Amino acid sequence: MSRQTIPESVDVIVVGFGFAGGSAALAAAQNGSSVLLLEKAVSAGGISICAAGGVRIASDPSAALAYLDATCGGKTPVSVLKRLAEGMVRLAASIEALAKASGAKVVRRASPGHYPFPGQETFGFLNVEDVPGFDPGSEFPHVRGAGGGMRLFKILSDAVKRQTAIQVVTGCAAERLYRDESGIVALGVAGGAVVQARQAVILACGGFEADHDMQAQYWSGGPALNAAYRHNTGDGIRMAQSVGADLWHMWHYHGAYGFKSSNSAYPYGIRVKRLPDWRPGEKKSTPKLAWILVDQSGFRFMNEYEPYAQDTGWRPLSVFDPMTQSYPRNPAYLITDSVGLAMYPLGKPTRNDPDASLDWSEDNSEEIACGLFRKSGTSAGLADLIGVEPERIAATLERWNAYCDGDSDPEFRRPPGSLHPLRVPPFYVAEVHPIVSNTQGGPVHNAEQQILDAFGVVIPRLYAAGELGSAFGHLYLAGGNLAECFIGGDIAGKTAASEARRAVSAH
Repeated sequence: MSRQTIPESVDVIVVGFGFAGGSAALAAAQNGSSVLLLEKAVSAGGISICAAGGVRIASDPSAALAYLDATCGGKTPVSVLKRLAEGMVRLAASIEALAKASGAKVVRRASPGHYPFPGQETFGFLNVEDVPGFDPGSEFPHVRGAGGGMRLFKILSDAVKRQTAIQVVTGCAAERLYRDESGIVALGVAGGAVVQARQAVILACGGFEADHDMQAQYWSGGPALNAAYRHNTGDGIRMAQSVGADLWHMWHYHGAYGFKSSNSAYPYGIRVKRLPDWRPGEKKSTPKLAWILVDQSGFRFMNEYEPYAQDTGWRPLSVFDPMTQSYPRNPAYLITDSVGLAMYPLGKPTRNDPDASLDWSEDNSEEIACGLFRKSGTSAGLADLIGVEPERIAATLERWNAYCDGDSDPEFRRPPGSLHPLRVPPFYVAEVHPIVSNTQGGPVHNAEQQILDAFGVVIPRLYAAGELGSAFGHLYLAGGNLAECFIGGDIAGKTAASEARRAVSAH
């Protein structure tokens, strides 16, 4: 990207063009500001475009607040959660307006929260089901996801394109923030250019899914495999820190467990097959889960099908054993049999990356052929593949099959409907690791999305939105990050546009 395409000054600079950045840019422009929307990658969308696309909405702000407060476990101020809850009530109408402008079809459906916290029944999802004339494969050929995120990003990017006050620059990384006594005054970008911000800078450039060193410092279980996007490397966190920002929720990430590709050129982890989420205490049956997990000693150690496994599935694998000074569950081993292997594809690659390519075979045969799954005709051979005593695996399988016969898992309370016995050889085994879909940590912000320093004081003219310092600090609510991208982006954009314009000077 040539420096000539970057203006010397603008009212509001937004860093990152995913759902949060796009929403922030729209709000600022609609409230009278000129906007520079910068994207580090050569194409927009970030991790947002890979999402399933269900945006969390609510009908009652008080009920939503009660649930969010329980979900965050006391780690997020009520004032911030109250603003998010109120936004979830209004959000459906806002997205429906975007959809209408693109001629898209939007559907609302009820969907309570995953956990039996007060207020769980107030929630639902909003999905963009169809955008006439939109072909995701043609417009976003570099993206592999569920499709819903691409449709949602399509209507948002259409709206950004219609705003003449927004200038989008891709392939340009933000690098430094500059401040004076009035607050943030400029942003430095790759190549040495400095853009003056007459009103504010909004950081919406994601988390640190692709930063190994930052994960090693903040996560007790060590780094995880990145699920989908290589450009979220903690840039916004470091820039915010450089001007005094406090941090929160750095331990918390949204993720499951999954596979490391046998293709060393493929940079992403592959999440295991996602089955429908379930809620503790409900009577609804679950589908069969085709596998169990065992640790490096051959013992089963977790409920492989937690209520929201795509969020908390990584956690049991991240335990450190001080007796052996090791992580005995990373890698862990996924075991299935010939019946389980035939149920469905056991993995699903997801990515936003024009330089990466990998698909998963419908019958798992390619994954066997490439060595990701290894097979054995006996449990003794399975034990040899894992590297444990044959008696250990035989006992583990015997105990598991007895649980399946009794339709109950007394050890880890896996839902009865999901129990699949492992009896029909050949058996198959693959290593699995923690997978990070997106991080929740970053700079602390208040209800106005203003970034705060370590003493709780606002850093003037600096805002955060989306995954960069998410409100979710303990458990996640499916679709919640998407909701806070739109809600927080809108708040940040409107508040930034209300900042008094300052005179700019040569830097």
